Amino acid sequence: MKDTSSNDVDFVVSSLRIGIVVSVYHSSVTKLLRDGALAALNSVDVCGDDAVTVINVPGAFEIPFAARRAAESGSFDAIVCLGCLIRGETPHFEYIASAVAHGVMAASQVTGVPITFGVLTTNTPAEAMTRAGEGASNKGWEAAISAVQLVEIARNFKKTSKETNG
Repeated sequence: MKDTSSNDVDFVVSSLRIGIVVSVYHSSVTKLLRDGALAALNSVDVCGDDAVTVINVPGAFEIPFAARRAAESGSFDAIVCLGCLIRGETPHFEYIASAVAHGVMAASQVTGVPITFGVLTTNTPAEAMTRAGEGASNKGWEAAISAVQLVEIARNFKKTSKETNG
């Protein structure tokens, strides 16, 4: 039985094309998430001029639209979604967080393209900065590595399907 739950990436990734959708709202946090995602992709040799495209959007609410359009374009093997929502005094936070999470999930389901969720939902700016810190605990890093792993899973299922059907 093959274990697909590994955190290691064990296939050739140099030819991957990854789209990173980044909200510019709370840019002091989202820039760190973006940098973490780029560092993670570089660490597994997804790098080069054509390997990664960063797509900036105004806020978190716009992430699902951009992610779906990017996935539908056929230009990307996976999409990484990055943003930051910080709880305020009104219920706005809950509505936006729910809409973004559902929208990203729906975009991945409809397109069949792996789309990962690196959108922070925190109570305070300090919590957000902690989750955007350097290294592998950066949620942008985690979302990028997850995207690469999902591409591997998708490719393994395609191979299995081809082997079974033909």
